[in-house]
Amino acid sequence: MTKIDQAMVTLKEHGFKKTNKREKLLTFLATKNRYVAAKEVQEYMEGEFGSISFDTIYRNLHDFSEIGLLEETDLNGEMKFRFHCCQDKNHHHHHFICTVCGKTQELDLCPMDFFKGQLPGCTIEGHRFEILGRCADCQ
Repeated sequence: MTKIDQAMVTLKEHGFKKTNKREKLLTFLATKNRYVAAKEVQEYMEGEFGSISFDTIYRNLHDFSEIGLLEETDLNGEMKFRFHCCQDKNHHHHHFICTVCGKTQELDLCPMDFFKGQLPGCTIEGHRFEILGRCADCQ
């Protein structure tokens, strides 16, 4: 089963209908190894299907993120999305993100082990760790 097939099953499990547009949107993001702005997704989708509203694109991106199909980040004040790089929900990792082109690289080391010892009596409910910089191609 491909990543897209798995994603379509996940959509159905969460009450979303399978449509060509949703499949095309997910396929577009799966082919990228970077975070993509909603506007870029809209431009791609309009090239495939004609006029499609920004609100529809953004709502789908947000919904897909909520159910774990997409990852999201705020880069330079703009929300960007990418296909979740690991379908194994138990695989914990972080990313290096290029601030120029948006390419990402997985980082398996998590700094939270260091911080847990500095927070006695606290319950950590989640965290977000990203390293931002320029990739080798954008130097």
